[in-house]
Amino acid sequence: MLNIVIFGPPGSGKGTQSEKLIEKYALTHISTGDILRNEIETGTKLGDNAKQYINKGLLVPDEIIIGMIENKISEIKNQTKGVIFDGFPRTVQQAKALKEMLTKRGETIDLMLYLEVCREELIKRLSKRSQTSGRADDTPETIENRLKVYEEITSPVMEFYKQEGTYRCISKTGSVEEIFHEIEIIVDKY
Repeated sequence: MLNIVIFGPPGSGKGTQSEKLIEKYALTHISTGDILRNEIETGTKLGDNAKQYINKGLLVPDEIIIGMIENKISEIKNQTKGVIFDGFPRTVQQAKALKEMLTKRGETIDLMLYLEVCREELIKRLSKRSQTSGRADDTPETIENRLKVYEEITSPVMEFYKQEGTYRCISKTGSVEEIFHEIEIIVDKY
């Protein structure tokens, strides 16, 4: 299986590029939020455990999330050519836990694609998105905070994948298609 982590700050185009990767390479999108909601709705043991944390206003521990991801990978293994992890891992600890889980399965993260976009462009995109979608997390007040949190907490994950040798940066600016072409060049090698 081809396992890809797509990474970048809010507004970098991860969702758009994930859709294109899924379509071209027959990959499965793994969103921890979707998996979490499904596990809770279906009443699995992991879902029930997660719900206890959520009901207390706490973050769901990494080991529960990793367990859910492992269940999902087992479920889809023979139905897909690979996985795109979008929104996960968010911390170095999560990246290490994901690596450990995949290693036990005889798999690895093949690529970490980082969508690099300058801060000014991110603010422009997120502001525009808030005007068109009305997303509560794209207001001017929250945009700056989201970017700050990303830079402080999430960006160290890039260093982890650099050390793993799987980090690839896509810094091209342009249309969705031009950026995807750069991604294709990298993915086609795998």
